[in-house]
Amino acid sequence: MKLSNQNWHSQIRWGLPGALKCIRTSSMSKARVEKSEGFGFVPTESEHHFLVTIPASKKDNVLMSEHFTWDDSEARRELSFALGQEDNKMRVILPRQKWEAIADPVKAEFNQRLRHLGLKSGQWAAKAGKGGQTPIPRLFGKELVLLAWAIEEADPALVPIALKNWLGLAPEERWWLFTMTDAATGHAIAGRGKGWRKAVRYALTENPVSDYRPKTIELPLFKLGEKEAAWAKRTVSMTYGGSQK
Repeated sequence: MKLSNQNWHSQIRWGLPGALKCIRTSSMSKARVEKSEGFGFVPTESEHHFLVTIPASKKDNVLMSEHFTWDDSEARRELSFALGQEDNKMRVILPRQKWEAIADPVKAEFNQRLRHLGLKSGQWAAKAGKGGQTPIPRLFGKELVLLAWAIEEADPALVPIALKNWLGLAPEERWWLFTMTDAATGHAIAGRGKGWRKAVRYALTENPVSDYRPKTIELPLFKLGEKEAAWAKRTVSMTYGGSQK
């Protein structure tokens, strides 16, 4: 279905979540449900994804990395990750205590949006005594890493404030902040506590933003790739309840 500019602008809200359901058929939805991994990652649409690695020991940090290829074999994925292949870009190393403070709220946020896409809900993979890895699509990955950057060096007492601020942002705003931060200080270690990374920490750990979420925005804050734009259009409205006005 072709969308007019007027319809697109009137429907845009919250980026990924909620979907222009009129352009999604039941058969497409069924196929996506069957193919999705982790939190809505569909390798046949794009192999570009982020990976959340949760170690077996609760004393170890949680790792978030960006990847441009996908291997269906979990064993080969883990080996590639362990060897530090060029495909792997480590984005953040987060203390376990802080991860546990955000894991459930982030899961709830992502799953709410996935339900409107007709995709199955996700869970953070952490096999009993073994830990695990969870793939998430590129745009979800940007949002999660942005939050992790904000709290990686923050006082643990400020994590709830950062989380509330993060939830108060539209996905498009999260994507934009990630993109600006990643351009200069995106490396997990080299970029820590510098420039945009430091600014994000202060921005999200200050006074919480309003609980009000605007119903529309006029334009995305940066241009998406063709496939991402199509996915975002399918997930744009009706996410947090209520009708468009």
